[in-house]
Amino acid sequence: MVDVDTVRRKVRLFVEEDLAAVRAIEREAFPEQRPTPLYEMLGHGGLSRYLVAVACRPPEGGRGLLRLLDRPGRPREEVVGYLGMWLPAQEAHIVAVAVTKPWRGRGFGELLIMCALELAAALGKREAVLECRVSNAIAIALYEKYGFQKVTVRPRYYSDNQEDAYVMVREGLDSLDFQQFLEGMKANYGRRWGLWEGPIAAEVGAHDGIKGGSG
Repeated sequence: MVDVDTVRRKVRLFVEEDLAAVRAIEREAFPEQRPTPLYEMLGHGGLSRYLVAVACRPPEGGRGLLRLLDRPGRPREEVVGYLGMWLPAQEAHIVAVAVTKPWRGRGFGELLIMCALELAAALGKREAVLECRVSNAIAIALYEKYGFQKVTVRPRYYSDNQEDAYVMVREGLDSLDFQQFLEGMKANYGRRWGLWEGPIAAEVGAHDGIKGGSG
């Protein structure tokens, strides 16, 4: 069991070295789905973005000379989730969100959604769209927390069991209200989960949360 208080959460853009970890998470979460092509994960000419969630654990003691000098080793990083979105016109269409089972319920799914919305807004998108199983109450609650609303139902959308899907939309990504909303959600997330870093840190800066919040 990992002590979540010692883990720093990070979301960044997918790189090719992440492929094996993302493939494993994809197979676990979507066993009936065809593997996502690598070119799509790498950006597909600007038409898509894939993000990965990374758990950064404190370094273990150094080895050899490092141990003798009492210098720590490098932080240990593990890809624990991913999110994919297509970027047609003024829309960000979130097509996949998954976190590996041992790390679910630890804030990584929420961080992926929060960072995806922030990135979509930075790319000039006006709304975000996604599909969600009608039975997935946990995911629906998360999406609604970030302002998504159910707009319609796609009958028998999922091929594995013919389950219906809600189509959910988050409008106003280009508005000042959204920016203010997002800043509040970042602060709340930091209080709940501690330090974190998003995929556009070079543009907006790393986000240092406040430990010891509610939760």
